[in-house]
Amino acid sequence: MDLPHLAALLIFTATYGVVAFGRLPFFRIDRTGAAFLGAALMLACGVQSREAAYRAIDLDTIALLLGMMIVVASLRLGGGFRLIAGWAVARAHHPLLLLAVVVLVSGVLSAFMVNDTICLVVTPIVLDVVRRLGRRPQPYLIAIATASNIGSVATITGNPQNMIIGSLSQISYRAFAAVLAPVAAIGLVLTLLLIALVWREEFFVRVRLRADAPGGAVVMKLVSKTLIVMVGLIGAFFAGAPPSEAAVVAGGIMLLTGGLKPWRFYAEIDWPLLLMFAGLFIVVAGLQAAFIGPRALAIAGTWHLDRTAPLAIVVAALSNIVSNVPAVLVLRPFIDKLADPRHAWLIVAMASTLAGNFTLLGSVANLIVVQRAAAEGVRIGFWNYFAIGAPLTVLTLLVGIWWL
Repeated sequence: MDLPHLAALLIFTATYGVVAFGRLPFFRIDRTGAAFLGAALMLACGVQSREAAYRAIDLDTIALLLGMMIVVASLRLGGGFRLIAGWAVARAHHPLLLLAVVVLVSGVLSAFMVNDTICLVVTPIVLDVVRRLGRRPQPYLIAIATASNIGSVATITGNPQNMIIGSLSQISYRAFAAVLAPVAAIGLVLTLLLIALVWREEFFVRVRLRADAPGGAVVMKLVSKTLIVMVGLIGAFFAGAPPSEAAVVAGGIMLLTGGLKPWRFYAEIDWPLLLMFAGLFIVVAGLQAAFIGPRALAIAGTWHLDRTAPLAIVVAALSNIVSNVPAVLVLRPFIDKLADPRHAWLIVAMASTLAGNFTLLGSVANLIVVQRAAAEGVRIGFWNYFAIGAPLTVLTLLVGIWWL
């Protein structure tokens, strides 16, 4: 192994170690910093040329994420999520019904507006509601995390890995949703049933809930504009418009017509996530250039990745080792060589997303819910989550494998 090959392996391993565990021992560097540093080292060590690094960054994915962040920011700034919470409180008069509303809202919104963002904005609202109702917050918060992951399976805009898959595979938004939306729907039902069974003392009780809607201003003019733009955006997705193009146009319309100073929107955008993605594209491209050649592809051919179950198991396992976005990027050269890469990409989308529910560390969405809850003094234990997440992952993966 020559120096560039060794450098590529060490850089990739170190980068994805930080991405998986969230930090580098003895250094103050996070996931985004690790991805940026890894990309820089790939250039410095001669693994990637500057031109190759530029080509490695999938600008369609970056553009799609950016456009969706602006649209979601508009709904959040207008108080749209508080409006949705108020609707839920007005109708949920029993703990089981409240749980059903939390699962439905988290799952459906995540399908169209990126699950990580939905967890960020919905968690404090639900926490406020359940506290004023005098209920235990943990099962409802776990419902947000698991339902948002499962709901995001349904569409290309549901989560970052699906956005990457949509860009790499060129599967249309409509075709993607037609195949995977039923898996998401069944998964949301299983989420409701499993949480209700595990937390029986919370949900199988005779009690009537009553509480005021969450406080805070709602700017109906901005919310109305955003909903109109979102309906048009989703319509464009299903009509066959390139998702990245449609999202960027929608984001531009909101910046122009939102009636707010642009910095208000910019402050809501997750810039570190965009930078992390750009870095990860370069790091994975460096590994692929150094190691993934005919021999590696031949070895992978013995794993029967052309079959649904083996591919789903490999993807789920890899997603829990290095996280779902890196898993998708690493698998790209192997998927492209399969007899039916379109079908394989759908399996990857299903398995990489559903695998995120296995443990608290399985997805960024889970971590967002845990961190936001901890900031409000509510602790979600590893085993409390695992009692729901592990069996739910197994059940939904079985459903996905059977369906596909």
